[in-house]
Amino acid sequence: MRISIVIPAHNEAAFLKACLDSFVAQTYLPNELIVVDDNSSDHTFEIAQDFAQQHDWIRVFKRVSQDEHVPGKKVVDTFNYGLQHVSEFDLIGKFDADIILPPNYFETMVNHFQSNWKLGMCSGLLYIKKGADWIYENIADKNHIRGPIKLYHKACFNKIGGLRPGVGWDTVDTLLAKFHDFETLTVPELHVKHLRPTGHGYSSKNYQSKGEALYRMRYGIVLTKIAALKMAWQAKSPRLYYLAIIGFLKAFFLKKPHYVSKQEGKFIRSYRWKGI
Repeated sequence: MRISIVIPAHNEAAFLKACLDSFVAQTYLPNELIVVDDNSSDHTFEIAQDFAQQHDWIRVFKRVSQDEHVPGKKVVDTFNYGLQHVSEFDLIGKFDADIILPPNYFETMVNHFQSNWKLGMCSGLLYIKKGADWIYENIADKNHIRGPIKLYHKACFNKIGGLRPGVGWDTVDTLLAKFHDFETLTVPELHVKHLRPTGHGYSSKNYQSKGEALYRMRYGIVLTKIAALKMAWQAKSPRLYYLAIIGFLKAFFLKKPHYVSKQEGKFIRSYRWKGI
């Protein structure tokens, strides 16, 4: 199976070498790895370029964009920029630049995709360092495919219409995959090291964006309250609940465009209620 990976990168010099070293060490190499440097002010581009000079399956591009960090949208826009340069593929991956993969990562992924024709998305699990140990990054269920390690089958990626440019893109894609009758799978024995914990730079605006994402996925106010409570509990921050609700209500009154159709939204609500 042909594998194409796109890594959006912004000021990732502290982590990029270790990340790319783990790609180069794979027992099943991707056919191509595209690093898109998005307005970095450090040595991200130079580090990626050094790898590209040593490995002909690695390519590097520069993207010029606004300096303002727009949660969700900026990373998806950068990924889509890289997507324009990929070759023919069977599996397409959106990976972050601050991860370290185990050596058998893609070999295991290919085995799962080849053995299950309904499999649309697959990944390992993210672990963060705490003291001397690497522990599971407990901000999502272990069956949820996290944003830094997304790998899609081409059929699934095309069916869901690619990635939505905004906060919640890495949740709505999973829900849409299920809507289109694809299966998703996380492989618990594949421990991916996440060098920078999720949410390290979150602001109040970022948390409000989570509420907006729930509105744009057509959760409805009751499901949004439940989801916001869960996020607040996982983050151990009661304030997060109120920020998420504010974000939802702002999106509602401003009539922000939805990520999904009414039919897809109906499926998403039903699926979430079944989970509850």
